[in-house]
Amino acid sequence: MGRTTDIDHLLGQLDRPDAAFDPLYLISGDEALLVTEAADGLRALARQAGFTERTSLVMDARSDWTELGGATRNISLFGDRRLVEVRLLSGKPGKAGADALQALAAEANKGGADDTVTVVTLPRLDKTTRASKWASALWQAATVVEIPTISRTELPRWIGQRLARQKQSADADTLNWIVERVEGNLLAAHQEIMKLGLLYPQGQLNADDVRQAVLNVARYDLFGLRDAMLAGDPRRTQTILAGLRAEGEALPLVLWAIGEEVRVLARLAQARAQGHNLSNLMREYRIFGAREALVR
Repeated sequence: MGRTTDIDHLLGQLDRPDAAFDPLYLISGDEALLVTEAADGLRALARQAGFTERTSLVMDARSDWTELGGATRNISLFGDRRLVEVRLLSGKPGKAGADALQALAAEANKGGADDTVTVVTLPRLDKTTRASKWASALWQAATVVEIPTISRTELPRWIGQRLARQKQSADADTLNWIVERVEGNLLAAHQEIMKLGLLYPQGQLNADDVRQAVLNVARYDLFGLRDAMLAGDPRRTQTILAGLRAEGEALPLVLWAIGEEVRVLARLAQARAQGHNLSNLMREYRIFGAREALVR
């Protein structure tokens, strides 16, 4: 199989009376809301197509991976078509998990069972993990949906698109204002969009109405402070510091977080100056994804 598509195109293909489901789907991304929506959409269409028996497994390196083989190979007692969902939260399956996922991919390459569809969801993988045998096997066997990460600069456009789905719109200043209020939190933005759909009719939203409706749903935390500092964004850094102070965050904890980040940067800088492999050091310090780009 081994094809990559976006979720809207995939759901559009499957939402047809003659649609045929592939034996294995893989959904990968770091935006929890979008990953959940993609899995929900696929689940709903599978149920509509007659996959009425559902098994859900949340797995990690310490899980009993024989459950996966049992879920995909056992014959249904009532002859129902089955949907097996596997959530790998960490992206690290361990040795047993890696073997089980390679076996799952091999089965999918043979065509899989006619009565079973398997959906694997996992976070976006770093380069090293993506090149591993189990990940390569999944990507070559599955229909892959890679969920994009919505950056802060892309968030106004994303909010505008979500408003358009409920036949509403807002001007650019209002969209940017919503972004500031939700502090880049995609789930919070989604909640506010849904609220606007309930409170106001279709059409252009009035800026004052939006300001009255949208709560200050910013979530200030030490990770956000760290990322704002690494990005060299003084305005956002000051906003998060003020928010942490207003929420009563302990000053020693804030100082520890800042100091620890400086110490990590110093160690990495020294190691690079001595000719060490920076990518290996990133793995050692468990620095992945967006944070890795900021640290570099």
